[in-house]
Amino acid sequence: MKDRSRLRPQSNRWGRALSGILISLWLTAPLPAQSAAADAIPWERLTTGMHVALWNPRDTCPQVPALLMLQIDPERFRFSVYQFRDEGLRAPISIHDWQHRTDAYVMFNAGLFREDYSYLGVLLKEGRSLGSKKHHSWQGLFAAEPTDGTLRKARVFDLAFDVFTEDPPMYREAAQSLMLFDRMGKLRVRDSGKRAFQTVVAEDGQGAILVMKTADIVSLHHLADCLHRQLPSLQQAMAMDGGASSDVIASQDLLHASKETASQSTWRSLLAGNTGVHIPLPTVIGISPRTPARAGIPVDSLQPPRKP
Repeated sequence: MKDRSRLRPQSNRWGRALSGILISLWLTAPLPAQSAAADAIPWERLTTGMHVALWNPRDTCPQVPALLMLQIDPERFRFSVYQFRDEGLRAPISIHDWQHRTDAYVMFNAGLFREDYSYLGVLLKEGRSLGSKKHHSWQGLFAAEPTDGTLRKARVFDLAFDVFTEDPPMYREAAQSLMLFDRMGKLRVRDSGKRAFQTVVAEDGQGAILVMKTADIVSLHHLADCLHRQLPSLQQAMAMDGGASSDVIASQDLLHASKETASQSTWRSLLAGNTGVHIPLPTVIGISPRTPARAGIPVDSLQPPRKP
């Protein structure tokens, strides 16, 4: 019989070598598709604290079109709700007219409304209610400008888990709408098969707010599934009103301050609002700098945004 004690050291050496090979293979293996996709967003800097990209996920999400995406730092930018009656207007106006009226850097549509243009759900402007009671089935709420200085400047509330008080208001600006997916990864919209242009508001793991608009029609379910799978940095997301109401534009001052390059042609016309039809909107949300500096917008389109 062979002495097994003499064979044991050799087998241990082989085991250690095999383990080393496996660890090396694991360390050099390509990252999962989710992480790669998150790093593949072609961000360009519009101004300090704001970045833009046109992200096309068709390779991994064939039913989802390209998305115009804005990444905003709430520490540098404030969000303001505007409603036509509160502004003393007789009727809703286009998003271009809203931008000219408010001088906001960026403007996007808010949530859903009734035929008489009254808002469906919670809508707060400077702490005043401009909407109705909380909608019982819509659990998304975008809120900004907290009354308590210890709270984040802007965030997405999931009313299925988060408490939001209106009296007194936790945040001065708020707009309720639909949840797309939550922080647990659950999709919160059914696969109805209906497709339309969509506007999305999301927050990432570092507290940045992302505003997105699809370049073509898509179902909310497919969009939610794609964003959740391909952009793991997103904590949760909600959908604003879609269809003809879906709209996102930037001011001409902001666009002119950004040196035009060949790569910008993919998103510049979309962000300028030069494509599609722009219907009158009763309620919008504007994004403006906390420190006014319109005369000299700092721009460096070559620097990437912070990592999500």
